[in-house]
Amino acid sequence: MGDHGGVAAAKRGNQKIRDMVLSMAVIGGVVALVYTVIPHDEDADPLKTVDYRVEITTAQRSAPYPVLAPQGLPEEWRATSVTYRGNENKAWHLGFLDPDSEYVAVEQSTADPAKYVPKVTFSAKDSGRTTQAGGATWQVWKGEKYDALVRTDKNATTVVLGTASDERLAEMAAALKPHRSEPTGSPEPKKS
Repeated sequence: MGDHGGVAAAKRGNQKIRDMVLSMAVIGGVVALVYTVIPHDEDADPLKTVDYRVEITTAQRSAPYPVLAPQGLPEEWRATSVTYRGNENKAWHLGFLDPDSEYVAVEQSTADPAKYVPKVTFSAKDSGRTTQAGGATWQVWKGEKYDALVRTDKNATTVVLGTASDERLAEMAAALKPHRSEPTGSPEPKKS
């Protein structure tokens, strides 16, 4: 009698395994069907480009310094992130991917440069060298994570940092211009 109980238990165990395998096959089939039916583009770039016009206008209203953004860079430069933290030393951030898909960011703040620059560059150090870009002199900082070009004016420190080459960092630094608020209202009618 004991053998019959063991055989029945074994059959029940085999039935459970068979049911589980069938369930997995059904689920796999549904997943395959969904993957086939729902359109997807394997070549699509998952990184979205951001439009920072609203943020820069808002930042310029609050910041006690000229908020900088690049002008005239080729379209291969893609803006990927933007923030303005008025409650954190008026910090402006604008992140890009350069044409080589390397990261370049513009950081500005009223914070103490001795603390701010190492913080945003993840501990880069002043190399003691300078370079010219956009008609201004920039300090060259080097780090394990990011290299940077740094300029301190009376109201803010500007840092151009990233994984990009020194040439790309200088290209961004040279392209930086103060934001000008767009005129509001209708243009004046032309006089004949």
